[in-house]
Amino acid sequence: QALRFFSSNISAPVPAATDQCCKMAKVKAFELRSKTSKELLKELDDMKAELAQLRVAKVSGGAASKLAKIKIVRKSIARILTVYNQKQKAEARKQYAGKKYMPLDLRPKKTRKIRRALKTEQKYAKTQRTKTREQNFPMRRFAVTM
Repeated sequence: QALRFFSSNISAPVPAATDQCCKMAKVKAFELRSKTSKELLKELDDMKAELAQLRVAKVSGGAASKLAKIKIVRKSIARILTVYNQKQKAEARKQYAGKKYMPLDLRPKKTRKIRRALKTEQKYAKTQRTKTREQNFPMRRFAVTM
């Protein structure tokens, strides 16, 4: 009987590690925003480790609660990555604020046509010759009498 007991629990994860990771609840984005990027990366590693353990439990025929938790952990990983990427982009925006050139992904998207179009000062720019001609030969004013 003792051999049968051990053979059924060979692939089961260590209970201490399982208790630690299963206590992690669904993470909230507003809580993540207050953390530093190092803390976010640490939490991301923890979540990925937990996901790996849950997948092992799935293969070895784990409890239904663990199988349901896989989805929660995956979504939590996505939240952490989203907040982390938003922080990175915000830092990049701060770094390039006021600079002449900016990376393409930080520029406004708009449409291709609008991005290629001339700016307003370029559109209405006039050559020196045109300016002189307009000054010397202004538009004639006509008074129409009835």
